[in-house]
Amino acid sequence: MRVAVCVKQIPDPATPYEFDSNNHLIVRPEDQVLDDTDRYGVELGLQLSQASEGTTTLVSMSPSGSMQGIRQALSMGADKAVIVDDENLRGADAASTALILAKVIEREGFDLVVAGTESTDGYTGVVPQQIAELLGIPALTFARHVEIVNGSVRIDRQTSSGYDIVEASLPALITVTAGAVEPRYPTFKGIMEAKKKPVEVLDCAALDVEPIIGQQIVSINPVAAREAGRIIEDDSSGYLEIIKLLEKIKVI
Repeated sequence: MRVAVCVKQIPDPATPYEFDSNNHLIVRPEDQVLDDTDRYGVELGLQLSQASEGTTTLVSMSPSGSMQGIRQALSMGADKAVIVDDENLRGADAASTALILAKVIEREGFDLVVAGTESTDGYTGVVPQQIAELLGIPALTFARHVEIVNGSVRIDRQTSSGYDIVEASLPALITVTAGAVEPRYPTFKGIMEAKKKPVEVLDCAALDVEPIIGQQIVSINPVAAREAGRIIEDDSSGYLEIIKLLEKIKVI
């Protein structure tokens, strides 16, 4: 089975971000790391492809830089990576990102597409579903357990009240929650082998795609300072004040 895993390189969350105030964009450094949520997608993709003696291809769109994040994913065991790096995509919105990733996935060929639920530097949470729509395949989201059964994919879809069992024929796309698998740690052998694995860098011209920048950030406002809390002296009727507050914010 051919598994395509969507991954993203992001600035290391442990280091301060630089911000381009003129364009309202994060300045992406040369060294970026693999988005932590994508580690679960990579692990699941590896388990499924290895069980069927298939392949795992990483698909990404971002400034390639030193490819530190891509190498991290390759060192886990993925076979190859394809990354789209084009200055014309700087500031691309979710729809543009989905279009580029879908073009790469279609170009490489696939039976299953795996992605995290959302990136930790963008938090749109819509790119995987948009990819599925562009590819014309079903999207099975928030999977906490995945099985491949007789040419179909079956997942336990996590919900606020438990889980739903959802099934669709392959090819399909799934998004993976953090509880689905336990990501493996790269071994020394895996780290060394990752340096030799093929990484193809493309631009929009290679994909025959005209870059379109849709929605853009036009302003940034600082988060309002947290106000001091209200102290209620409880004389056995304090719960009434709590009820009033909950009603005010329409919780009850």
